[in-house]
Amino acid sequence: MKISTLFFIIITLILIFTKNISLKLYKNLKSYSKNPSVITIGTFDGVHLGHQKIINRLIDVANEKQLESTILTFFPHPRMVLQKNVEIKLINTIDEREAILSNSDINNLVVKKFTKEFSKLSAHDYVKQILVDGLNAKHIIIGYDHRFGKNRRANIEDLKVFGNEYGFIVEEIAVKDIDDVAVSSTKIRTALLQGDIETANSYLGYTFFITGNIIRGKGIGKELGFPTANLNVKEHYKLIPKNGVYTVKSKINNKDVYGMMNIGTNPTFNEENQSIEIHFFDINQNLYNKVLKIEILKRLRDEKKFDTIEDLKSQLHIDQLNAKQYLTSLNE
Repeated sequence: MKISTLFFIIITLILIFTKNISLKLYKNLKSYSKNPSVITIGTFDGVHLGHQKIINRLIDVANEKQLESTILTFFPHPRMVLQKNVEIKLINTIDEREAILSNSDINNLVVKKFTKEFSKLSAHDYVKQILVDGLNAKHIIIGYDHRFGKNRRANIEDLKVFGNEYGFIVEEIAVKDIDDVAVSSTKIRTALLQGDIETANSYLGYTFFITGNIIRGKGIGKELGFPTANLNVKEHYKLIPKNGVYTVKSKINNKDVYGMMNIGTNPTFNEENQSIEIHFFDINQNLYNKVLKIEILKRLRDEKKFDTIEDLKSQLHIDQLNAKQYLTSLNE
């Protein structure tokens, strides 16, 4: 192998493994770098294709103007704080959202705690304290329908006025640019609740996943010949897809593993509480207390109540066959 070729391979590997080292996560503004920045703002639930379009523009502007690229997001979701009686389900937990965004080429991710006190900031105080003094914004990229300040009274035109006052540019993402993608977090949530995992994945631009730790179940799956790992999702606000059986993928000990997952109440056994149980193919090891990321690839069927245990066993064998046939088709 030529030295030049070896050098190229080494440099490529370095770039691959160091791509995201520059990302910095901030939980408050006190520790923020204060370097001149181009920023975008939003909850970014799902970090879907529409969000990714904005993020790519953020990175381009940062490179063009020699600014740091910064995403300002909020947690808890404003509706969780301001509408206590309204249950909201999110596509990502905050940890999942941070993990997805860390795989982009942005420099900074700022997760601002959303509180009732923060919601009462006037538009002027929000711009001055957060965007100018806190983030040193020089260029702001924002959606056409962005609203901010107390009672969300201010809009993008107000932001442009503040930009003239404090010396930052406001770049509006046109409605056409966003509508052309035809994606929204609401559409994705609807698809997941309907069990339409393939549509949800196409809107996301990646495979929807659930993260949780493995806990002990009742051992019913093992008695049926299909031992399962019971996934506990601690975040109550995480959206769980429609009950049913799905083909899934995970990574265990740095190895891709596949299986089938049931979301539901095990009606054959007259259970009441929802559970998430995964039967992994070709793996036999203790998974208790492991934290797993479960990627949901395809929905196989609805959950149903069977008249006999033997009927259930027969269906599980069919589910396994269908799941494996689907996985085989992915490699054809």
